[in-house]
Amino acid sequence: MKLATFRHRDGNAALGVVQGDQMLSLGRLSGMPQSMIGLIAAGSEALNKVQRAVQSCEQIPLNSVRLLAPIPQPPEFLGVGLNYKDHALEAKMALPSAPLFFNKQTSCITGPFGDIVMPRLSVELDYEGELGIVVGQAGRYLSREAASAAIFGFVVVNDVSVRDVQLRSPTHTMGKSFDSHGPFGPWITTADEIPSFQDLSLTTKVNGEVRQHGSTSQMIFDCVEIMVQLSQVMSLRPGTLITTGTPAGVAFGRQPPPWLTVGDVVSVEIEGIGKLVNRVVAEP
Repeated sequence: MKLATFRHRDGNAALGVVQGDQMLSLGRLSGMPQSMIGLIAAGSEALNKVQRAVQSCEQIPLNSVRLLAPIPQPPEFLGVGLNYKDHALEAKMALPSAPLFFNKQTSCITGPFGDIVMPRLSVELDYEGELGIVVGQAGRYLSREAASAAIFGFVVVNDVSVRDVQLRSPTHTMGKSFDSHGPFGPWITTADEIPSFQDLSLTTKVNGEVRQHGSTSQMIFDCVEIMVQLSQVMSLRPGTLITTGTPAGVAFGRQPPPWLTVGDVVSVEIEGIGKLVNRVVAEP
């Protein structure tokens, strides 16, 4: 299923299932959690209920709703740096021997078609198209089998980065956490629909020009290993978002760097999952 958070005429956020060009609203299903984290935490029983009831749900044309970030406030928003060999090479950095984790503050989150704000502090605004994991089951010290089972689904992420600010901070957090610099979505595609998640095509375009074109098969540490490694340190919680690294082609790796500027439109598309389209705007 493709599970979305959206707004319609009344302006309230609601949950829905995307099928073709229709949004099937879950708002009237009795006993259904009213937040995406609640739905994720409710587990397979809630998903089975949605699957049984979805065809009787109210149908709304998809082009008449506003898609929001599927999880407006995840418990954590974590990322992995240098997780593609070609990206490490373009950054002129050694290949990591273990996943390089950082966090993006959840205040950076915006919707799949929301604006990206050009910050006042810097012009070194960069794009990073990435596959995102949504954690389903809570867990600690996960085996690979348990980690795979704990993946609820996948999203498209643009890990927007302000490079000079990022490189001034060893943790990268400051340069990764500007308001609006965490677009993701457009919905959560549940894991059962993406059995080959380690072999998906990923394409990032700026104003229609291809800047990145890679495959999730090129990851140094795959999605399951990322989950395993994180669970050795922290309890993974339902709804946590983990973005898994970017392939080569970012502005930082080109000479001269083609930084994003006001008016640019960035799209990130991942096979079988969906597409983000975000415009860069000036900071008010």
